[in-house]
Amino acid sequence: MAARPEGTPVWADAMFTDVEGAKSFYGEVLGWTFGESSSEYGNYTQAYLDGKAVAAVVPPMPGESDPKSAWCLYFASDDVNATAQKINSAGGTVLMEPMAVGDFGSMVLAQDPAGVVFGAWQSGVHEGFEAEDRPGAFVWAEVFTREPAKSDAFFTSVFGYDAKKMVDDQVDYKVFDLGGERPVLGRMKMTAEDFPQEVPSYIQIYFAVDDCDATVAKAEKLGGRKVFGPMDSPFGRFAALLDPQGAAFAVIDTDTTEGDMPDFV
Repeated sequence: MAARPEGTPVWADAMFTDVEGAKSFYGEVLGWTFGESSSEYGNYTQAYLDGKAVAAVVPPMPGESDPKSAWCLYFASDDVNATAQKINSAGGTVLMEPMAVGDFGSMVLAQDPAGVVFGAWQSGVHEGFEAEDRPGAFVWAEVFTREPAKSDAFFTSVFGYDAKKMVDDQVDYKVFDLGGERPVLGRMKMTAEDFPQEVPSYIQIYFAVDDCDATVAKAEKLGGRKVFGPMDSPFGRFAALLDPQGAAFAVIDTDTTEGDMPDFV
């Protein structure tokens, strides 16, 4: 697999206090199977779809106080040390200094000035997603931020994105690309009307599904909670969910679309 351009979403993992519960939930909802946990790397456990790596789950680090379950998106980096310097220069905060993960690759965890947590991944033998854009796999992600000007300036500075704003007076939404026609990331302004104040800025990860309504129903039956949708859009029928441990994620059926694609400038 060719190395992904810097700034491309490349991997996703989530921390859960109940890893077995998470495996059971996502196995049922998204069709994942799981490999053996790696005790050498904090019992990190990869999820697979038809034998291809699509994500990972991990328990909290020993001694971590009040751990909260959440998904984390990683962006491709040519050099995580250089990325960490860019993060600091752009007003972000490095939460975990660059570190090598055996021969798998190197990582850094950080936060943008609006509080959006994310990671950067410099691949070694682990190059990231082995399956994308298919049911059960990563398909899209959006930065949800209360301070869009700060997040926009930060992400374009760190990853060199070009930004285009959606032509819509009702919604403050942008897409970021790397000079090509296809965007790699979205950005949505969080409003007080739609998001309670206690919900921090975050990255929403979308997993593709072949039936949004059926997936939402299954998630709710297994203890998940619907936050928004299902809703039709030109991009697909989608819904935002919380899993039983409170981690936010979204699902989208990209084959079921409605309406014309919006313009971006």
